[in-house]
Amino acid sequence: MTRTSVSGMVSTVDHLATGVGVDLLRRGGSAADAAVGANAVLAVTSPHMCGPGGDVWALVHDGGSGPPAALDAAGFAGSGADPDRLRAQSHDEMPLHGDVASVTVPGAVDGWLALHARYGRLPLADVLAEAIRVADNGFAASPLLAERAGEVAGVEGNTDIPAGLRAGAVLRRPGTARAFRAIVEHGRDGYYGDEFGEGLLALGAGEYSEDDLARPIARWVEPVRAEAFGHVLWTVPPTSQGYLTLAGAWIADGLDLGDVDDARWAHLLIEAASQAAHDRVRVLYDGADGQALVDPARLGPRRDAIDPERAGNVAATAAMGDTTYLCAVDGDGMGVSLINSNANGFGSLLVAGSTGIFLHDRGLGFNLVPGHPAEYGPGRRPPHTLSPALVTNTDGSLRQVVGTMGGDSQPQILLQLLARTLGLGKSPGAAIRAPRWVLGPDDHDAGFATWVPGQGRRVLIEDAATGWHESLAARGHTTALRDDAPHTYGHAHLIEVTDQGTLAGAADPRAAIGVAAGL
Repeated sequence: MTRTSVSGMVSTVDHLATGVGVDLLRRGGSAADAAVGANAVLAVTSPHMCGPGGDVWALVHDGGSGPPAALDAAGFAGSGADPDRLRAQSHDEMPLHGDVASVTVPGAVDGWLALHARYGRLPLADVLAEAIRVADNGFAASPLLAERAGEVAGVEGNTDIPAGLRAGAVLRRPGTARAFRAIVEHGRDGYYGDEFGEGLLALGAGEYSEDDLARPIARWVEPVRAEAFGHVLWTVPPTSQGYLTLAGAWIADGLDLGDVDDARWAHLLIEAASQAAHDRVRVLYDGADGQALVDPARLGPRRDAIDPERAGNVAATAAMGDTTYLCAVDGDGMGVSLINSNANGFGSLLVAGSTGIFLHDRGLGFNLVPGHPAEYGPGRRPPHTLSPALVTNTDGSLRQVVGTMGGDSQPQILLQLLARTLGLGKSPGAAIRAPRWVLGPDDHDAGFATWVPGQGRRVLIEDAATGWHESLAARGHTTALRDDAPHTYGHAHLIEVTDQGTLAGAADPRAAIGVAAGL
């Protein structure tokens, strides 16, 4: 359902977080205050998707006509990172669980502080107050959290999430409350230099140094831009894979997509996404030039390689991941597109000391091939799936803040949303609730895998009623109907500035308790 507002709006995966964000706007806070406050609540209520033990990326439009600012708060591997250790243990890819090698220094808190310092209006204590209260007093466990709770049964340091958790049961997270209080009182040092940081150093046993935790993580970087569907699309630069959203949109915009009810529409978007990603494993690494990756001279041959009637032969990605995306727009026109993630569910299944804070496994994006530009190593940042997006009109004014969870599939989901809203004029609610496809490897149960060269491509289809299943198969696609796992198709959120200057937004119904709300 599309919600409307004239004075500000927030959209998140959790009604509690959305409510906190809207309340901060009501009290005179900026969209940045609302985004940080909402994300902090999600960090308490949604540890199966995000938290202060993960990373953050964000785009901020200040309400003027200039380009958005881009925030990269993605952490780096510790100074003790040793790829030879993993190779000696017969690893040919990064471990998902139980190994600190996949725990890059978490950047979320550094990112919140940088975003608030530059764009916040309210005191940080006010912004984090509700997250602290919810962590102290408790919250009702969501159906999604209850479903996933068994994954951390018996995990050392997990004192918050019990086995057999039922939806609606009251949970408290005192360690997270302590960490947030320390941030309010002492800033960055209260987190990285106190209980959380001490727990991380002890767990790492040489993977991290005190200097690693003292080193700033968040940095303001140049966003990546491309023109498509009559608008300017923006994303964050590598190590984010966000360039794939822009590349896919540019490619698709030059094709005769036709009507969404025709399977040709889905076929051409699938081919655009596939061609955009054909060399991701080779070109996405720390230091890659994101703007060069969306250069029309580079993308033109990829568009030309598309057969409007037949599936191409391009390697696939894995489809699943766990993340939270949120967006906020305030009454002054500031828009924030923010994403925070543990990478794979509860992440590495490791906890930082006594905090109860789960640590992400974002290092899964590293490569273990010696000499690869994305090889795991000290101080390096891994290729990142997180892909927030922002859209401006040709005059530079804000049009959309949009994003989704979904691991490697994020650019594919965003491509469909952009094609529906900007290309076909659909409302946010109609675009978000519409059926989706995502790409995955032949074994669609492979989980959150890295991109695997040479693997066959399977198109997972959410709804048989679209007719895509049969029509895409006739075009040579390997297809599978998978309607039993809605999270496979992302939890997307979108707020749009309409032609009338009002706000229209929607939260993804696949998230069960997501809400878009305004003033």
